[in-house]
Amino acid sequence: GRVPVKAQPRRRLRDLNRVDRRHQALQLRRQRKEAVLAEKRSLGSRDGPPHLVVVVLLHSRAAVHDSLRLLQSQDSAVVRADEGGAGGFALLCPRLKQRWRFVTAQAGDLHAVLDLAKVADSMLFILHPVDGWDSAGEHCLSCLFAQGLPSYALAVPGGTDLPPKKRIDARKKLFKSIEKRFPEAKLFPLNTEQESLLLLRHLSSQKQRHLAFRDRRAHLLARAAEFVPSQDSDLVGTLKVSGFVRGQTLNVNSLVHIVGHGDFQLSQVDAPPDPLSLNPRVVKGQKKSQDMEVQDDAGNGADEMEEDIKVLMKADASKQESLQSEVVPDPMEGEQTWPTEEELQEAEDSLKANRRVVKVPKGTSKYQAAWIVDDGEEGSEKDDDDEDDDMDDDLMEEAVSQEGESSEEEAGEEESETMTVSECLRDDQYDEKMEEDEQMLERYKQERMDEMFPDEVDTPRDVPARVRFQKYRGLKSFRTSPWDPKENLPRDYARIFQFQDFSRTRKNLFKQIQKEETEGASVGWYVTLHVCNVPVSVMESFKEGKPLVLFSLLPHEQKMSVLNFLVRRHPGNSEPVRAKEELIFHCGFRRFRASPLFSQHTSADKHKLERFLRPDAALVVTVYAPITFPPASVLLFKQRSNGMHDLIATGSLLSVDPDRIVIKRLVLSGHPFKIFTKTAVVRYMFFNREDVMWFKPVELRTKWGRRGHIKEPLGTHGHMKCHFDGQLKSQDTVLLNLYKRVFPKWTYDPHVPEPVPWVRSESALPEREVEME
Repeated sequence: GRVPVKAQPRRRLRDLNRVDRRHQALQLRRQRKEAVLAEKRSLGSRDGPPHLVVVVLLHSRAAVHDSLRLLQSQDSAVVRADEGGAGGFALLCPRLKQRWRFVTAQAGDLHAVLDLAKVADSMLFILHPVDGWDSAGEHCLSCLFAQGLPSYALAVPGGTDLPPKKRIDARKKLFKSIEKRFPEAKLFPLNTEQESLLLLRHLSSQKQRHLAFRDRRAHLLARAAEFVPSQDSDLVGTLKVSGFVRGQTLNVNSLVHIVGHGDFQLSQVDAPPDPLSLNPRVVKGQKKSQDMEVQDDAGNGADEMEEDIKVLMKADASKQESLQSEVVPDPMEGEQTWPTEEELQEAEDSLKANRRVVKVPKGTSKYQAAWIVDDGEEGSEKDDDDEDDDMDDDLMEEAVSQEGESSEEEAGEEESETMTVSECLRDDQYDEKMEEDEQMLERYKQERMDEMFPDEVDTPRDVPARVRFQKYRGLKSFRTSPWDPKENLPRDYARIFQFQDFSRTRKNLFKQIQKEETEGASVGWYVTLHVCNVPVSVMESFKEGKPLVLFSLLPHEQKMSVLNFLVRRHPGNSEPVRAKEELIFHCGFRRFRASPLFSQHTSADKHKLERFLRPDAALVVTVYAPITFPPASVLLFKQRSNGMHDLIATGSLLSVDPDRIVIKRLVLSGHPFKIFTKTAVVRYMFFNREDVMWFKPVELRTKWGRRGHIKEPLGTHGHMKCHFDGQLKSQDTVLLNLYKRVFPKWTYDPHVPEPVPWVRSESALPEREVEME
């Protein structure tokens, strides 16, 4: 009965000695080093894409135009302007064998800065020589750090007009201010051509930071664009976008996402000649200038491109990804069978058993008698829809407001709001904002009451509790009691897609990207993409100077599902944010609007709903949104009444899981009326005898740690006799927990309004101080 010992494979028998292990580690280290050097050499070289540098102005008084003029004034360099209204330019340096493309983000346009940072190789921050950055620059840096910051450099133009002593003091002050944000950064003065050359060398030789969500997807920043309207309508047509492929190989059959505009299909990929070549061809009839003057691509270069355009590939209808984002639910999908004779007879017997005798007026028909309700019958249940959640919240608000009014009378001026307005504002402008401030003060009160009495609601007097809370249930243990994730799903769940195993699908997909070589346009090629059925608004925004950024989508990323984000409250924002409020999401390369749910981040299978975004803990945000494979950063913004966007939370994508159970808890409270050794008479939890009998199986608990259950009702006004595991205190409160699963609302909107630019001079704004005790 012995089992022979399993023979070890030869690979295990050949153990490496110390010298071989050292040699193997040295080879691996050398391979990694060569890979990093090869990547650094390819960026900006003849074979790779140009080094994309995004110039961001962090202070309103920083001299950004002088800095760009210095960068363009390099010896033996060619400067070529971009198309569109962005005002970018390309810098070709044959002596350094490098080529750069500089793009300037519009001052105050937050969406443009974030979109350019998604595809930038390096960020060039322009600082003020004394103050560094202002409030708008601080807000911009907070958003960039939360999204993911690529390689960067800090340039300080100006400061030469200061006296030498003040110049040294200003530099020390500047170093102190940037120490927290950029602990290992190096400041580059930018006042001469030699200093600009040092800055260019630093940009080309510094270590590149990788952003995971863009390294696994092909992406492209448009250098030129052309809109060809369709035959049916001038509002929709084909958009021809030209630019350099970055990240991964671009396949014509995959979908592309235009940031801020949606998902689209490709019909064709062309290969025009490279307009930023380090060794350009000489066109006949055009003499090569000796001093390498500034050239424009808008002239005869466009005619040359039209002549030499080559078609790389065309889309295959059988292999092309579909744009279908939702499942079309079929209400008749369930199996329909004809009932058997036994089932018909059983139905007749049940009807006979359920017949009732009702006193009706003389002459009443059977149809009319069926609608007459006896006195003993209970009210029918309400419809199962999303309005029940709103009714819960409304009753919660009424209870909170009533308790808040009584507490105000007792505590006096416990919460106060003081507002000081500058002299330039008139009294009528002051009064216009009072209503908004009253609403904000009411939200502060609700948030504070929710912190003091979490999930507690008052039992309604006009509606029976068994009817008002008929969708709730009691649980023996919130942690261990079972809850079926497929039970009582809403109709919106018929429209979404779900993975059998999301983590395994993601793992296999990333392995396929890393190992297999896909057919398409390789990294560094200058291509023209033909994007189908694009609205004309995309071209209009490009002409206005907005960046046009394209990302290729991985399989399934155009389909809708339930996304869960792990976020933490941003310390710079303290306004209360309620669940189901409309927020603006920047998730990876997407941005959209949705009304999320907040829940606790735990390792259990059920997660408690949070009514407000907590400032002291990480929460999970749940929304309906297109599938995105993590890792991906997420930024949450809230739009003010004046159009400005405030950053309220930052985090990352946690999972794509529709089965994540979010439980809403309601707590009914009662007070001990008479206390005995282990029993007590409790009142004010219910107000009729039937409600006490209905909630009798649910376990009770107290704020001081006692547990018990309802024994019997006393009288007809809601008093009940309860048994506990110890004697109660007179100041204790008896609680009863009820639970219900909640789902997010389908409010997904891919169109986000443009934010109002941040006001940099804070003296023009009214000074507002809110004091909360």
